Amino acid sequence: MTKNIAVIRGDGIGPEIVEQALKVLDKVAELYGHSFNYTDVDMGGCAIDKYGDPLPESELKKCVESDSVLLGAVGGDKWNDVPGPKRPEKGLLRLRAGMGVYSNNRPAKIWKQLADASPLKKSIVDKGIDFIIVRELIGGIYFGEHKTEGDVATDILKYSEAEIERIGRIGFETARKRGKRLCSVEKSNVLDSSRLWKKTMHRLAEEYPDVELSDMLVDNCAMQIVKNPAQFDVVVTENMFGDILSDEASMITGSIGMIPSSSLGAT
Repeated sequence: MTKNIAVIRGDGIGPEIVEQALKVLDKVAELYGHSFNYTDVDMGGCAIDKYGDPLPESELKKCVESDSVLLGAVGGDKWNDVPGPKRPEKGLLRLRAGMGVYSNNRPAKIWKQLADASPLKKSIVDKGIDFIIVRELIGGIYFGEHKTEGDVATDILKYSEAEIERIGRIGFETARKRGKRLCSVEKSNVLDSSRLWKKTMHRLAEEYPDVELSDMLVDNCAMQIVKNPAQFDVVVTENMFGDILSDEASMITGSIGMIPSSSLGAT
């Protein structure tokens, strides 16, 4: 198997981590007879310094034309005062949208050997931590309209039924493969977008009778993840909620650096 991989080394600790990941890929290639061709791509703070843009079209094109992208962390204090549209994180959003990777999948699993790294009580950890958060990645408030008028800033949270259904099916299919329990997280007591989310998820549930669907408000979910993470098999949620909850979930395993994360699209 031959694959072309775009490599974004990123900023700060990013290049150090990516370098180790490349060693792992090289060993995989050696053991299983694969061939990985690497193309370096500048994104984030390093791209701002080089091009004045967190992800120029020429660099995005390299990613789109590759089979996969290996991504290191981007951003840092050096670029905190860069105007909003030019911040390092804007490159990340542009990359996700440009590649159409709408599903972020982040497992939170505690390994026996690393159980002491968890900040949770032993009695909680011993029940087991092994679930996946499926996060919608290219919609919601991060991709809605943002504007500031005087001293008032407005960020619009926007989702279509098709976008919700698309990520919802990923949640149901993932739950079907592991544990059969799917927790749909939203804020339907406050947000219209969450009420559409809940309605769409319950419509999809009729197609997956073998999956047990439950609803949970995002604030309650944040509490339940630290109170009793063993209750979860798969959590599916929108972009901003998933961003926060997946980081919380990673911390209960000891560190965000201990868990993998993939961002996938339709192909």
